[in-house]
Parts: sequence; C-alpha cells; structure tokens
Amino acid sequence: MPVPSNSTPSGRQIEEIGEGLLSGSLPKACWTHEAHCLATLYLIKARPDLDLPTQMPRIIRRYNEAVGTANSDTGGYHETLTQFYLKAIGGYLVHQADGLEIEAASARVLASAIGQRDFPLTYYSRERLFSLEARRGWVEPDLRPLDVCAL
Repeated sequence: MPVPSNSTPSGRQIEEIGEGLLSGSLPKACWTHEAHCLATLYLIKARPDLDLPTQMPRIIRRYNEAVGTANSDTGGYHETLTQFYLKAIGGYLVHQADGLEIEAASARVLASAIGQRDFPLTYYSRERLFSLEARRGWVEPDLRPLDVCAL
C-alpha cells in the first residue's frame, strides 16, 4: 500500500489510503507525508458526504489511537496543519486540477509545492507552526497568507 515517492499512485492505492485512514486500518508505516496528501485529496474528491473541516480532526485522532499514536500537546493530531492542508489541497484541486481524475489530480498535487514536506514553512515560521496554540487550534500564517488561487 505505500506509494513510492517516484511513482504515480493508482486510483486503487489512493482509495486504500483514504479508506484506511477512515477505518483505522492503514498501517502506521504507510502514514507518510504523501499518504497525508493523498488521503486528503481522496476525501475531498470521493467523500463529499463528509464535512472535512469539522470531521477531519476526529478522523485523524481516531486513526492515531488505532495505530498507537498519542494525541498530545507534543505529538499526534495538529489542528493548524490539518486545516492548512485541507485549504491548500482543496484550493489546488479547484484552481489547478479541476475536472481531472483522481490519479492525475494526485500526481499534480504530489509534484507541486504541496507535495514537499516543508511546504507549510513557506507560510509559517517554525516557532508559530509548532507552537502549542497551533497544535490545539487554527492559527493564521505569519510569513504570508495562504492564497489558494496562486498555488
């Protein structure tokens, strides 16, 4: 199920990652940065029944508990990162990948700046992003605003 960083994931792999997150069955070793992006993309495109800004925190916390990751003030669920990626990937899909099938959209997202692990640090200082305040709740970027039209 892991997606090699140099390949385009299949629709089936993307679905397995997204549904594995929802069910808590995705192996912890597969929960990489790429998998975070693919799960978010999958849920946005394939699960319009979910109100992701509201439900994603619970989904991720439940997944973390299922794989033995503590949700604490120093690890596990991070509200600002979660909401940031929902906004970034959702905006990218609307403005850069509208109408593409999930495989093509995922390839574009992973090849974009969003696919880079340090992407949020182009918007946030390390201190702000990794603060307790940002882990517990949404904080606005302090380096530059997130403009989803420009991604």
